Amino acid sequence: MSSRRVTRNAAKAVSGISSPSISSKSKKTGANRQHLPSRSEKNDEPLIIQNGATNPPSKRIKIKHVETTESIFVPADPLASNGSYSTGDIDDATPPPLPVDRPAEPHRTNAPLKTPGGSRVTTYPRENVDSSPSKTSVPRPTTTTGRLLSEGCAHLIKVEPRLKEVIEKNHCRIFAPEGLEEEIDPFRSLSSGIMAQQVSGAAAKSIKNKFVALFNPVPEDGSLQQPPGFPTPTMVAACEVPFLRQAGLSARKAEYIKGLAEKFASGELSAQMLLRASDEEVLEKLTAVRGLGKWSVEMFSCFGLKRMDVFSTGDLGVQRGMAAFMGKDVRKLKGKGGGKWKYMSEQDMLEHSAKFAPYRSLFMWYMWRIEDVNVDAVQN
Repeated sequence: MSSRRVTRNAAKAVSGISSPSISSKSKKTGANRQHLPSRSEKNDEPLIIQNGATNPPSKRIKIKHVETTESIFVPADPLASNGSYSTGDIDDATPPPLPVDRPAEPHRTNAPLKTPGGSRVTTYPRENVDSSPSKTSVPRPTTTTGRLLSEGCAHLIKVEPRLKEVIEKNHCRIFAPEGLEEEIDPFRSLSSGIMAQQVSGAAAKSIKNKFVALFNPVPEDGSLQQPPGFPTPTMVAACEVPFLRQAGLSARKAEYIKGLAEKFASGELSAQMLLRASDEEVLEKLTAVRGLGKWSVEMFSCFGLKRMDVFSTGDLGVQRGMAAFMGKDVRKLKGKGGGKWKYMSEQDMLEHSAKFAPYRSLFMWYMWRIEDVNVDAVQN
């Protein structure tokens, strides 16, 4: 498998993350076709996507000493009524709850996370929203989930007016209110991503179902009281690798998932940590896990945790989109070779993207759209 493009597995699982094949020259197939990244490393982790609703009209709000009356740009939503969504896993068809306007901050996790005990936790609980950063260990919220996308789009257009056309044509449901309401189980999402590495989407789904079945044996009468649930980190950590391999996992993947489970079970990784940590801390903590590379963690941070200022220089689709947006002939650049940085150097990418902070995740998403990096995001 090429190390420079997302395969069917690459978007079939990271908290979300889910996806089929990808091609920079693939045909447009309608409004329900989503666009995502290409990869550039051996770890091929899932990508998650989406849902959202159009933002409410401009209104005066006050979030921790931050208020605004400026008009917010809201792009058209071509998918507002088609029911397309994803819950952060490769085959979970449970629709997300209705959007709730919550405090938000671009540099923190804006998705609600699910703990192993089944609790739903957010970065800014209502009861703590007025607390000082010294008490909560997180910066004060600067906006709300109902305004995050519209404010991000307005910032991108202000910095680079030429982006207005692509923004108006492509509604980013990932960061829309409904998309930000998707509940993510970090262990389930990251585990599903490891399962999906370097296999087809169908194979990834089969492996995951078998993995879940290992912990949910069917009663003798063949009846199930409720749909089987994904095992908790403690359950998986207690298992030996040969047992996990019965799901169709390779020995290495089984070791990766067991190691990931051990880190969650010990508390080294947790939903609370993923809520409170800075972008840099999330990258550092997760890339320390065997089986999770930098690209995989960047995609999880962006599409799973819904962090707004993630920028993946190693993603070939982002490089290609930026090069095209800057007027370069990407076809000629592709033919010349040039290795990992054939379209743009990493330094140039960082310099040109810096002005779009703290909304570089959104900028990255539109760079994929510019070059038609296509994936079917939701494959239930």
